[in-house]
Amino acid sequence: MKSLQRTISDISFELSKVEVDDHQTASALPPISEVEDVKCECCGMSEECTPEYISGVRNKFIGKFVCGLCAEAVNEETEKNGGKREEALNAHVSACVRFNRFGRTHPVLYQAEAMREILKKNSRVRGKSICPRDKDVEPKKGGIARSSSCIPAITKEINDRPLVN
Repeated sequence: MKSLQRTISDISFELSKVEVDDHQTASALPPISEVEDVKCECCGMSEECTPEYISGVRNKFIGKFVCGLCAEAVNEETEKNGGKREEALNAHVSACVRFNRFGRTHPVLYQAEAMREILKKNSRVRGKSICPRDKDVEPKKGGIARSSSCIPAITKEINDRPLVN
């Protein structure tokens, strides 16, 4: 049996040259800015961000670092309250603090409390629209109003049918 010989192809020789060139090029590139671990001041989630990004977020949110999810919530709250970002941020921070204090330890009770709040808001809205004290207020247009019941018409139709044996 002939002895085995190792062969080197032209392609592998060229690739070894490219690797050497890449190492020289990589040393000439500027270093990547370091990332820092920063914690959201609303929900407490940690993220790795560059110092430039952190300072940009802090400038936008009154000196506080806010994660992306909380930033969206604050932006929506800002739109609701007429552009007052500081009030929106404080409202979101207090909601997060309340959730972190109570919601994480007792999720079922927190959900029940949230449902209770939703029902309270709905009853206030309904109570205002039906309240007789608000007669001077013009009713909202565009809703479907019931003019009369259809039960008498159905009852009459049933009573008028001839009985078939």
